[in-house]
Amino acid sequence: MTFQDLQLIAPLLKAVAEEGYTTPSPIQQKAIPPVLAGRDLVGCAQTGTGKTAAFALPLAALIYLSFRSGDGFSLEQYRRALSDAEFL
Repeated sequence: MTFQDLQLIAPLLKAVAEEGYTTPSPIQQKAIPPVLAGRDLVGCAQTGTGKTAAFALPLAALIYLSFRSGDGFSLEQYRRALSDAEFL
């Protein structure tokens, strides 16, 4: 599987390639598609496995696409979700 298989947008594919990444990690393979689909996700993986990119790449794609479509993007729903979450 490649990052292109995960249907990331061209600017992100270019950035990932420029950083030398060719194959998404297991957490990225599992997390990117549902985040791109707008679904909620909780992921757990060992340190250094690419969790940050697993969430940041699809969120960056969604933000990019919302601005390109003229819809804009609001972080309010995420702020509310985080304020309702309990962290242990």
